[in-house]
Amino acid sequence: MRRRAALGGLLAFAGASRARATPYVAPPRPAVVSGVRVEMLLDGLAHPWAVAELPDGALIVTERLGRARVLRGGTSSEVSGLPTVLTGGQAGLLDIAIHPRFAANQWIYLTLASGDASANRTVLLRARLDGTRLVEARIVFTVSESKSGLQHFGSRLAWLPDGTLLMSIGDGGNPPVSLRGAPIREQAQNMASHLGKLLRLDEDGRPPADNPLVSAPGAAAEIWALGLRNVQGLAWDAVRGTVWCSDHGALGGDELNLVRGGANHGWPRVTHSREYSGREISSERRRNGVVDPALVWTETIAPSGLAVCSGRAFTSWRGDILAGGLVSGDIRRVTADAAGRVTGEHRIPVRARVRDVREAQDGALLVLTDEPRGRLLRLLPAD
Repeated sequence: MRRRAALGGLLAFAGASRARATPYVAPPRPAVVSGVRVEMLLDGLAHPWAVAELPDGALIVTERLGRARVLRGGTSSEVSGLPTVLTGGQAGLLDIAIHPRFAANQWIYLTLASGDASANRTVLLRARLDGTRLVEARIVFTVSESKSGLQHFGSRLAWLPDGTLLMSIGDGGNPPVSLRGAPIREQAQNMASHLGKLLRLDEDGRPPADNPLVSAPGAAAEIWALGLRNVQGLAWDAVRGTVWCSDHGALGGDELNLVRGGANHGWPRVTHSREYSGREISSERRRNGVVDPALVWTETIAPSGLAVCSGRAFTSWRGDILAGGLVSGDIRRVTADAAGRVTGEHRIPVRARVRDVREAQDGALLVLTDEPRGRLLRLLPAD
């Protein structure tokens, strides 16, 4: 299943060698997209976090409180066999990804918070889905450091064309959360730590031999990119052959990043974000060796959920990046050229916290709203 040619330069070290481009600064209130109709597929979900589609068209939804549901033929059924999950704050049952060869192995992958409020970490679970039951479930990857608090688990997943899996890990939390006497967010620049990183794993949860830091002394072999705060949007771009991620800032400074293997995105030493108090985190906005964001939202949208439009349903949107916003309560439709330089932004109002955005097999958009009674929506062209 290894198709290395499909990844092209994605496995080459990025950093200082990448041509610099000024980030696109998003307007506070972009124009509204017209011509979209909304269907409700399911409601009454308890803070849903992720949705994935099975080859037969059935949908699986995770709920942060530790449940998952399968929607098939208009009927919703609860999934059994889930492990115990740490819940509270941002902790819980989080992302889901369907193995590319699901028809042969029935494997699904789930990320979840494990431990307790004083010592916890993100883990990756693999299980076989037998109807609505998980069997042969086991943890295939565990984040290196235990942390305190219930913040910044990251936890988005995305398959690459070569059969490897990207997994985002948050930086551990805001001050005063610390690790070994320093703010825990500094671990985003520590090559030995999984915190504040994008990881690349094989289907068994191990680091592939061609990961960018495999041969670096003292570095965690799973690292694929670093210097990230809390990535909750992650998507493979089949149009451009690259990866996008959306990263939470603190006060403003949310980012949309075009990611390549080995890239350092700067957090917390280079950032457009500020502390929640308004105080500056860093005076640096750019630095040699740090990859600039493709887009900066100076006004917080709290990005979560990301998809790249194939054009199968929304034909004129092919290659557009669709980023959900928790605080903004909308989906941002971002346009970019063939090289990934952002050229504009519009918004699709949802009027609720948007936790996930995925493209279905038919090109429709699947959207989850993060509410006590959350909804699974389907977006289609109005005509």
